[in-house]
Amino acid sequence: MATVHGKAGEWARVKGTVVGLWPLFLGVFAAGFALAAFIFARAAVGAALLFAALVWVGANVSRGLRRVESFYKGARGEERVAGILRNLPASYHVFNDFVAGRVHVDHVVVGPAGVFAVETKDWRGAVTVEEGHILLNGQLPDRAPLAQVLKEAKEVKHALAGAGWDGDVTPVLAFASDTFKAHLAEVQGAVVINSSELNASFAAARVVLTPAELARLVSLMENMP
Repeated sequence: MATVHGKAGEWARVKGTVVGLWPLFLGVFAAGFALAAFIFARAAVGAALLFAALVWVGANVSRGLRRVESFYKGARGEERVAGILRNLPASYHVFNDFVAGRVHVDHVVVGPAGVFAVETKDWRGAVTVEEGHILLNGQLPDRAPLAQVLKEAKEVKHALAGAGWDGDVTPVLAFASDTFKAHLAEVQGAVVINSSELNASFAAARVVLTPAELARLVSLMENMP
């Protein structure tokens, strides 16, 4: 089995909680301020502020919870892919939730076949490629996943170069839901793949990193701030 570093899905859950629930936190704070105004200052002003705060909370609670669930769904997808990656050969290392600059990369896989920045998507619906674009049920998604994974691979390469290793990083877009119709393809320089194909793809006999270079790189990554 591969050596695993870090916990998959942790950053997605933290970010989802903050992004999804901050309007509720703001509403509760405003309600507390309004209650204080009602008790210690002018009752009419306090009552108006309290009403506005409650309206704000009511308007944002369902949307906030949906956003939280969206991030948590992504975290579950990351955990599923991490479980698959941990079954790679012992010569591989899997860095979950790898921080490169300001970017949190779902997984960075390091092994004889090279270095790979893996972005996980847990999409429901048919995933296809048309004219170099990833489509979900025939439509462009709100956020282009290829641009995201290409940026992440670039950030990982930059971070590793800063640590003392100058080599290529392959971007990988993995679908935890296994809904990519082509199963495996190369699009705009990125590998697009279903999670069920990951182990066979990584376990190929290709050797890019020698054992000595691999050990040096892993040591650098383990000691990165």
